[in-house]
Amino acid sequence: MKKYIRIVGGQYRRTPISVVEAPGLRPTPDRVRETLFNWVAFFWQDQFSTKNVLDLFAGSGALGFEAASRGVASVEMVECHTQTIVALRYLRDKLKADHVKIHPGDAKAVMSRLGQARFDLILLDPPFGQNWFPALLNQVSPLLNQDGLVYVEAETVFKPPESFETLRSGHAGAVHYQLLQKKLSTL
Repeated sequence: MKKYIRIVGGQYRRTPISVVEAPGLRPTPDRVRETLFNWVAFFWQDQFSTKNVLDLFAGSGALGFEAASRGVASVEMVECHTQTIVALRYLRDKLKADHVKIHPGDAKAVMSRLGQARFDLILLDPPFGQNWFPALLNQVSPLLNQDGLVYVEAETVFKPPESFETLRSGHAGAVHYQLLQKKLSTL
């Protein structure tokens, strides 16, 4: 039986997202996505149209398509699983979401190819149990715009490195999530 989730807000609201069976893939729950984008709307003062988003571990695409649905200027999704990439491209094309780009490959390799790109929101929801943090935060730090935000989703509470501050945090079941920003003294 095929599993679906839905986009919870914005112009693509209620659009189903097909969830491919892939190792480590666990879509961010609806309630968590809604909370995240309420936080982002607050910090961005509901101004999404000039913002650029990087979804570094796209998976089902739920986080990236939520951002696209809410009207950001661009979303760059990174995914390494072939079937998942096909599903992401299918949904992007179905929605005619030309502002969504999908990069196949390993997150670290794609980050190195992004060059001078800068983002207002970086979504980090890597596979659980692989100890991605805090090294990953240090790697994405140069990709952030001055007031850029970083969303972190992990299996345990995460203490960010000294260069970041936690703006908001929450948990739902086994998912712990935080919205971070670089401290001004580290910019």
